[in-house]
Amino acid sequence: MTVQSHTTSTSRALPIALLRARETVMAPIRDMLQGIQLTEQKWRILRVLDEMGEVEQSTISKEACLLLPSLTRILRTMEADGHVTRRRDSQDKRRTMVTITDSGRLILEENLATSLAIYSSIEQQMGQEKLDQLLDLLEELQAVRV
Repeated sequence: MTVQSHTTSTSRALPIALLRARETVMAPIRDMLQGIQLTEQKWRILRVLDEMGEVEQSTISKEACLLLPSLTRILRTMEADGHVTRRRDSQDKRRTMVTITDSGRLILEENLATSLAIYSSIEQQMGQEKLDQLLDLLEELQAVRV
């Protein structure tokens, strides 16, 4: 008897299904980002900062799904490129506060139409109701403790 006979096929295995769905969504976004020489991680950081304003690095790490050591390295590059600024918190010197710059915001603005078109394409193919349901289910899944 094979191991597979005791497990779900890969087409119905949650981790693999989530990875496949991610790749479906990310492929056109990667194409967009490749055209502007920006990594997925930097895009996520810019999006988080644009949405949240000035925040502490650990918040960015959580919201952008990046490990803190990786985030610190990426932020150094983004600061050198002029896309973010970093400063020590005046109340707690251990905390580093990060803000998007006008240059970083411009990257988002210049690619907003393409980003919205990608999202719209997914929405058209799935339908608004299914897409909302999917997002709700994914939020619910994040709250599950295994």
